[in-house]
Amino acid sequence: MANKKGSKQLTRADRIRLEALLKAGISKSKIANQLGVHRSTVYNEIKRGEYMHRNSDYTEEMRYSPDIAQEKTEANLKARGTQLKIGKDITFANYIEDKIVNEDYSPAAVLGELKAQGREKEFDTSICVTTLYSYIDKGIFLKVTNKNLAVKRNQKRKYKKVRKQQSRAAAGDSIEKRPEEIDQREEFGHWEMDSVLGKRGKSKNTLLVLTERKTRDEIMFKLPDHTDESVVTALDRLEHRYGYDMFKKIFKTITVDNGSEFADVDGMERSSMVEGKKRTHLYYCHPYSSWERGTNEVTNKMVRRKVPKGTNFDDKTDEEIAEIEKWMNKYPRKIHGYRCAAELFAEELEKLA
Repeated sequence: MANKKGSKQLTRADRIRLEALLKAGISKSKIANQLGVHRSTVYNEIKRGEYMHRNSDYTEEMRYSPDIAQEKTEANLKARGTQLKIGKDITFANYIEDKIVNEDYSPAAVLGELKAQGREKEFDTSICVTTLYSYIDKGIFLKVTNKNLAVKRNQKRKYKKVRKQQSRAAAGDSIEKRPEEIDQREEFGHWEMDSVLGKRGKSKNTLLVLTERKTRDEIMFKLPDHTDESVVTALDRLEHRYGYDMFKKIFKTITVDNGSEFADVDGMERSSMVEGKKRTHLYYCHPYSSWERGTNEVTNKMVRRKVPKGTNFDDKTDEEIAEIEKWMNKYPRKIHGYRCAAELFAEELEKLA
């Protein structure tokens, strides 16, 4: 949802910045541009925080106080409580703000997780997702605006119909040969794998992202480069993490696209621990058909919430990438009744054990 200029609600930090810009003699139009709001918002804000200041020579002049403006804003929010359900429950409002601002939750994820965990009665108020979006749209919250929400694209994606070509790795099996039961997502152990590129011309490092189709569990590796050797090395590390026997049960199949980094089908399939044995089976999508790895495509959008396009992965540590992986696997998913992927993945591992 696009954030129209002028609909942004000023934060305490914005108000402090506004005070500094006014003292520096910056015009109100330029202040509006710097704060990302309409000029009328700046005029209204100055009026909200106006007070009479007495100088040392006993002359008086009107000035702007960010503290006065903030107090009036908070008072207005409480006053709206007579009309707004959320205004009666400041604790609930603060909880929602914390989840969206600090943990990058969507409004649906915040409310869905509470319901899934049976924690709705912890608060005096209950609201639906539509109402929560409406509150955010109207600027009811002090910290949350539409800028805090992930971009939603409701239009149906248009895909090119491409002819089935054989440009994938010569020895790799086409997705056409993949058993139909894998498409049903009822069996655990079938993965999709993709790479996420960093800033073009700057980032040598890339991310390797694996997504399990049933649980949506995510595994991420930071690779030193965008080569098939690095991909094979990452899978070798993964096999050593679980051991050959368990790896075969967890990673029954992996579906990839036709990128050059996935060209070494033999290297990806063969075990690095047991000579002459296969550890998994690779399937290749048709060229230019990323929709055939739909799970991977959706989760990659979540990755981009943490590392937007243009991010230089060379500046990211392995620990930071691990934190992104943890955040994604702990995120409440609507498709799972707002349970998280980590919980479901752990249940599947228990069954295998």
